[in-house]
Amino acid sequence: MAQITAALVKELRDKSGAGMMDCKKALAENDGDIEASMDWLRQKGIAKAEKKSGRVAAEGLVAVASNGATAVAVEVNSETDFVARNEGFQALVNSVAGVALENAGDFDATNAATFPGASQSVEAEITEAVGTIGENMTFRRSVGLTVPNGVVSTYIHNAVAPNQGKLAVLVALESDADAGVLEALGKQLAMHVAATNPQSMTIEEMDPAAVEREKTVLIEQARESGKPDNIIEKMIIGRMNKFYQEVVFVEQTFVIDGETKIKKVIENAAKDAGTDIKLTGYTRMEVGEGIEKVEDDFAAEVAAMNS
Repeated sequence: MAQITAALVKELRDKSGAGMMDCKKALAENDGDIEASMDWLRQKGIAKAEKKSGRVAAEGLVAVASNGATAVAVEVNSETDFVARNEGFQALVNSVAGVALENAGDFDATNAATFPGASQSVEAEITEAVGTIGENMTFRRSVGLTVPNGVVSTYIHNAVAPNQGKLAVLVALESDADAGVLEALGKQLAMHVAATNPQSMTIEEMDPAAVEREKTVLIEQARESGKPDNIIEKMIIGRMNKFYQEVVFVEQTFVIDGETKIKKVIENAAKDAGTDIKLTGYTRMEVGEGIEKVEDDFAAEVAAMNS
């Protein structure tokens, strides 16, 4: 049995791009033979996966799953949209959404849970799929909403497969009203969120820093008009109200009728249903949002190679 030295592990790690523990295991399984260990890692999909893990995965799919009172949205990324259209990738994403539903959307619990039909975790299954599909992939996030009584509606904008697409929305409505009524209302509200991307559900839930920034900008703009401070103060109140109407969910004008505030839409629905309807939460999840995409300059790469 060959001695597995740190230098040997480092050599395999540099050559394969795999993790230290995987390299150590590969060497132990192959009596310290570097080439045989490389083959072992490739067969396991580890070397291929680790080499690709540094590449930016900003494409992919979001998916939703629901059992009525609980719904989840998940995002699984790939490097290209081509892979996102692959049926195998879509099946993977659908399974991840199902596991997330079992764990109420908790990301860490979902990642650690056993993948359906496999003997390994969701995280390990995705790592293995990287080697099979040939692109870096990541389970980036999951979110869940639950109501004790009512419905959490789901909506996929421009679906590419059942319950999958580039943009997902969840809307939670707590009520004793008929589930069908709540589902229809929730779907319309979710379509509104997809279109307007509100910053918060209520004015009280707005990020104080964002409110302060907006107020500062408006004050400076008003001062340039040369008006006295007492007039500026009244101007700011009006302009902040307009700001809230643009970015706060319940203050926005319903995109479907173009005239009714969202909070009034919910009030009217409650009146028609003969019982209270309370909006308790929403989530909007879009593929790749917040990921810094690297634009490849192929011409520059070729020029650099020949310089």
